[in-house]
Amino acid sequence: MFQEEGYYFVTSRCFQGRLLLRPSAEVNEVVGGVLARAVQQSAGTLRLYAFTFASNHFHLLVWARGAALAGFMQYLRANLSKKVGKLVDWSGGFWERRYSAEPVLDDTALVGRLRYVLAHGVKEGLVDRSAEWPGLTCLPQLLGPARRLFRWFNWTKRWSKRASEDMAGEGRFALEWAEPVELEVAPLPCWEGLKEEERQRAVRALVEQVEAEAQSRGKPVLGESAVRAQHPHTRPEHLKRSPRPLGHASTRQALKELREQYRAFVAAFREAAAWWSRGDYFSALFPPFSFPPHVAPARAAQVL
Repeated sequence: MFQEEGYYFVTSRCFQGRLLLRPSAEVNEVVGGVLARAVQQSAGTLRLYAFTFASNHFHLLVWARGAALAGFMQYLRANLSKKVGKLVDWSGGFWERRYSAEPVLDDTALVGRLRYVLAHGVKEGLVDRSAEWPGLTCLPQLLGPARRLFRWFNWTKRWSKRASEDMAGEGRFALEWAEPVELEVAPLPCWEGLKEEERQRAVRALVEQVEAEAQSRGKPVLGESAVRAQHPHTRPEHLKRSPRPLGHASTRQALKELREQYRAFVAAFREAAAWWSRGDYFSALFPPFSFPPHVAPARAAQVL
């Protein structure tokens, strides 16, 4: 269920929890370029506030208008699977299932989701400090310049040149196909009135909380070098599996209202689907920003 516009916390996990996004300089550059390109393609309908890429999943904190998030995620995940898949020599399915996108309903919940993003790597016992996580994360952009350049490897240009010149061409990640693309992280809406130094101070406070909690547990960490040394095809013996929440909010009342909205959305969709199944396509009024079934041309012509 998409809103006319809203904030979402997005999660996507690799197939079987394998470490297909295992950090390396090459993977980080490709992931950054794909993410920047996806945000660029969705300009005006999507804003990026935070992101982190763990070895087997990633999280995003975004604002999106209508169903723009669906197109953005299709582009992002398809290009990550193709490009990172080539880097790590993986040709099978890259993602475990559909991504999840839970609404974030208030400012307190937004800050809480940002804290959760910044905790990755530390809360799992992989590194001591958030800044030590070797994967791609928004932390450097939250504590420094909000814009960062990456390389987008334009494979369309590569294949066009190969076809026109009848040649094998350079490798898929040759600089000949690389185009600079800028990735910008927007400040949280509740922090827009703050000066840059104040926002950075707030981010540091969140990071300090995360690191203090991890240190209080007194457990040894795997370490940055060991993280990088893991094979990307590795399948973890144990994966954390928990039900994805309907949404994120600081009050029970807000979650209750969201649940009621979702029930109304489902009821409206099912009613429209009933008309649809009977062949009355024009009486089937699906809720805004939902995805009705595709009409086969032959069946549509019969109705007309």
